[in-house]
Amino acid sequence: MSRIHARYLVETPLPVEEAAAILAGEQSCGTFVRVPGESDALREQHSAVVEAIEELETVNQPGLPGGKAGSGVYTRARIRVSWPFENVGTNLPTLVATLQGNLYELKAFTGLRLEDFDLPGEFARSYPGPRFGVEGCRQKTEVFGRPLIGTIIKPSVGLSPVDTATLVEQLIKAGIDFIKDDELMANPPHSPLQERVDAVMAVVREQAQRTGRQVMVAFNISDRLDAMHRHYDHVLKSGGTAVMLSLNSVGLCATQSICDRGELVIHGHRNGWGMLTRNPLIGMDYAAYQKLWRLAGVDQMHVNGIANKFWESDDSVVASIESLFKPFLSGPSPMPVISSGQWGAQAPETWRRTRSTDFLYQAGGGILAHPEGPTAGVQALHLWWKAAVEGLSAPEAVEKYKDLLPSWTKFGPLS
Repeated sequence: MSRIHARYLVETPLPVEEAAAILAGEQSCGTFVRVPGESDALREQHSAVVEAIEELETVNQPGLPGGKAGSGVYTRARIRVSWPFENVGTNLPTLVATLQGNLYELKAFTGLRLEDFDLPGEFARSYPGPRFGVEGCRQKTEVFGRPLIGTIIKPSVGLSPVDTATLVEQLIKAGIDFIKDDELMANPPHSPLQERVDAVMAVVREQAQRTGRQVMVAFNISDRLDAMHRHYDHVLKSGGTAVMLSLNSVGLCATQSICDRGELVIHGHRNGWGMLTRNPLIGMDYAAYQKLWRLAGVDQMHVNGIANKFWESDDSVVASIESLFKPFLSGPSPMPVISSGQWGAQAPETWRRTRSTDFLYQAGGGILAHPEGPTAGVQALHLWWKAAVEGLSAPEAVEKYKDLLPSWTKFGPLS
């Protein structure tokens, strides 16, 4: 029988075997007491199974409040659990409810984190994954053999549609591959989405006629579901190639509804991700998180960046990138979106750690605040990546390519 498997990091005041049994029961056919109809045959067919337990260290203070009273010793462990496919089918919300559900509320745990999960082949037939992914994004932008160089419209809010289009024109002439709205910019009164799309796409089409290549612009269509479909229609009618969704705000089912249309690249922004992962004893790892959005069909996924402006370590960023490149069911790999305080000098370390250029490499302030202007900012990013692939460190790159000195002087060195 096909089964769904998951791995958790837990902390518990109880014997680990007892806590694992509570987890398995809570997330299948059990509750705090046996109920009528819960026959031995039903339990045999539908119960979750604890597949393995690996005990780790013990601590004297709970990671999270509200745990069950015990001896004052809290054991951390990894637990592997599986469920019969029959419990869930290919229902995505039910999969999430099964993998996470009420687990975070149980007094049996003072820490619980979903690290990863694996699905049987039945899911591949219902969830083909991203429609475009890495190769599709390259085809749409006609960028091969190097990262896509992208940026975000800044200031994040406040620009009119005309002002936005003026900036977009400047960026396209500078050689940018990808432009997106900020997550704070969707359909506000000062820049209605339809007006912004009309103004920007007029520039995009004009520049495409001039250069023979159309820059990808991801308009933020995050909204109510019916409004998102209307926004999608307008971008498509205007000749656009991409839209952006704030994934944690609009949710899995709304995202899947948009992705299922399959006509535009879906740029997935993970704003709010820190709430789900920053505490190491609750939430989930990116390895699990990205699989949910791959099931929904997202083509581009944020992963943060090397030497970023947020809390996340370089090791964590690299692990997130690697998770997107790993095969999952039958779908293509989403394109990792490297962002967060990137200005180019992070490119050598990104290359050293990943040996890949299959990225969308985004810089907002790193382009727009370049001391010689956005055009120089775009050109500097291209040059930083050229130096990176040559195997140069950031200081070596500045020594060899003097055009990198203005950005190094403005933003560097890396801390």
